[in-house]
Amino acid sequence: MQSVLIALCALLLSMGSAQAERLKDLVSIQGVRSNQLIGYGLVVGLSGSGDQTTQTPFTLQTFNNMLAQFGIKVPVGGGNVQLKNVAAVSIHADLPAFSRPGQTIDITVSSIGNAKSLRGGSLLMAPLKGIDGNVYAIAQGNLIVGGFDAEGRDGSRITVNAPSAGRIPGGASVERSVPSGFAQGNSLTMNLNRPDFTTAKHIVDQINELLGPGVAQAIDGGSVRVSAPLDSNQRVDYLSILENIEVKAGQAVAKIIINSRTGTIVIGQNVRVQPAAVTHGSLTVTITEDPIVSQPNALAGGETVVVPRSRVNAEQEATPMFKFGPGTTLDEIVRAVNQVGASPSDLMAILEALKQAGALQADLIVI
Repeated sequence: MQSVLIALCALLLSMGSAQAERLKDLVSIQGVRSNQLIGYGLVVGLSGSGDQTTQTPFTLQTFNNMLAQFGIKVPVGGGNVQLKNVAAVSIHADLPAFSRPGQTIDITVSSIGNAKSLRGGSLLMAPLKGIDGNVYAIAQGNLIVGGFDAEGRDGSRITVNAPSAGRIPGGASVERSVPSGFAQGNSLTMNLNRPDFTTAKHIVDQINELLGPGVAQAIDGGSVRVSAPLDSNQRVDYLSILENIEVKAGQAVAKIIINSRTGTIVIGQNVRVQPAAVTHGSLTVTITEDPIVSQPNALAGGETVVVPRSRVNAEQEATPMFKFGPGTTLDEIVRAVNQVGASPSDLMAILEALKQAGALQADLIVI
């Protein structure tokens, strides 16, 4: 029965709409997620660009503890040792879902002391722990650093990117897997990447149309519960069918995003403007100083002095007024602004004024 159901679903999926989106691009499965790992270790082999141990005593302490594990005891007073080729670092990585012992993951290594550069360094074996304190991976390897730092004897210095951080592809070996609730229970919960009631309804309708009524139920605007087989192998086949279902996503809320630092303006779909008339001009005032020298005659008893002279000029651009009709669309807004020749800063002021006047039917978000 299960094989017949899968074959039927595969046949119906081939008839999906070309304008719809795949379900796997709209949702994520609850319980199927990555986990963050963090660790601490030492990078060695640096060319004199490591930590200054007088200012970062924890680097020397970590180094001494490592030597003690190999039966090497640092003499009393060894705190004055300068380790210019060693740096203390933090290590972080993401442990993907379903990772198994023996697999490798990428790691990022960042200096936490005052090391100038980690270029050419090697990370010594360090454990990576999860939020529960358990060790899930072991990290070690040679760093790849994209930045560099160069300094001259006269104090001149050049830095490109960040030489104090690097990555090690496949630099950690997974030692423990994270339990997953994927194979538990008789249902699965799909969380929408962008919660939307319309999208949730379309997902439920599409799944129930393919698999029968009651298979999918909307929990809220951001989650959909779907009945699933108990057998883990059948559940994988089942999800491979569901994630390729094509669903028409609901349209997003009308928004205008303004980045005041970069001057970037993004006008989303469904932005509308109520009837309004807009004019936007700029007044430019220019003040120039042109001092003159006042010099007395040859037989006069005066002194030569500098007399200040200022010139003030004011220019105002003759910007025409343009009118927005009822229900003006995004295309009409862009066309009207382009005709006026407004700059990004001018457009920001126009949009803000329209919002204050109640003529802009969209959320205005300034970041």
